[in-house]
Amino acid sequence: METFRVHILGCGSALPTLRHTASSQVVEHGEKMYMVDCGEGTQCQLRKLHLKFNRIGHVFISHMHGDHCFGLIGMISTFGILGRTVPLHLWLSAELRAILEREVEVFCTDLGYELVYHTICPEKEMLIYEDKGLTVTTIPLSHRVPCCGFLFREKPTLPHIRRDMVDFYGIPNWRLPAIKQGEPWVTEEGVVVPAERLTLPPAPARSYAYCSDTRYLPDLHTHIRGVNLLYHESTYDSSATERAKQFFHSTAKEAAMVARDAEVGELLLGHFSARYNDETAILNEAAAVFPRVRLADEGMVIDVK
Repeated sequence: METFRVHILGCGSALPTLRHTASSQVVEHGEKMYMVDCGEGTQCQLRKLHLKFNRIGHVFISHMHGDHCFGLIGMISTFGILGRTVPLHLWLSAELRAILEREVEVFCTDLGYELVYHTICPEKEMLIYEDKGLTVTTIPLSHRVPCCGFLFREKPTLPHIRRDMVDFYGIPNWRLPAIKQGEPWVTEEGVVVPAERLTLPPAPARSYAYCSDTRYLPDLHTHIRGVNLLYHESTYDSSATERAKQFFHSTAKEAAMVARDAEVGELLLGHFSARYNDETAILNEAAAVFPRVRLADEGMVIDVK
């Protein structure tokens, strides 16, 4: 089974504190790494967590607020200084692309590697990336500026060969790919052995949804139903409900309601307001609605199970 895990680089909100840095994550799938948001301090967190810069091939930016993108130009510059040669794919809105292209023109005149821009429309649910093992789809959210989340979903894999049955029938290795595709094996005596007897079901495909920043959306669960792991912003607890509404953020209770309605495997809370010295109240509030919940923290690594 491929590695599928999430590295938390930053889970604070707009104001950096001594406890939390601005939003950024790295999703690791197999040999590839995908960055989600790139707030201030991201490249320092990469070094601190010993994540290799050159393994990051794609950066997905949810929206044009500084705590989600202020670290991008600095990281791009550092990649160039370190001698990067492989292209870096950037997935971002047209507005942010225009600003970033100007920053690159001013600050990165001799970058040494290619920036490949992909313009996304945050208001629409769209498949924006696909390789042989993974897809990435945008999740429309509701914030003060156009904003989207990202759904990382594994593609289904082929069944596993039952080595005991293959050896019993003396099936050569060159026939195994066809059997995985569902073709039967025919013995010398003409007995047809169906592929189902020669294989075991594949491991279920896993999925991860990133939803930050957004006000509470009662129908969000329809876009992320059944995901194994959901990261949902919980900037406040319910004592600050009016403030959450004012700034288009969610409370911990609302995040838990989304997780419950979507029937997710596990909920990870993040994007904490700087007003909290600890997030115990946020955790307890969410756990009362959805028990399978954890608080994000810098340096945390979560396997998508």
